[in-house]
Amino acid sequence: MTLQGEPSAQRHDAGPEHRSSPEVRLYTPAEAAAMLQVRESWLRKKASARVIPCTFIGKHLRFSDQDIAGIIAAGAKQPVVRRRRGRF
Repeated sequence: MTLQGEPSAQRHDAGPEHRSSPEVRLYTPAEAAAMLQVRESWLRKKASARVIPCTFIGKHLRFSDQDIAGIIAAGAKQPVVRRRRGRF
């Protein structure tokens, strides 16, 4: 409850509806495919097979920032270092 004359910016509401929550961004398969530079059909196929991280909201396939980061991390490969054979 605010007092008369109290500026709204100085209100101190403790209810959960007034707490700031982190914003979660979900991307459509088309948006995620564009970000990853892959075909949308590849992304949908891998998500349906549950081999890449994804989020289903009901029937709707979406990708969070964490899902996309997980896809990138899973695809990262370490360089192969080959030793040169010495001459005998």
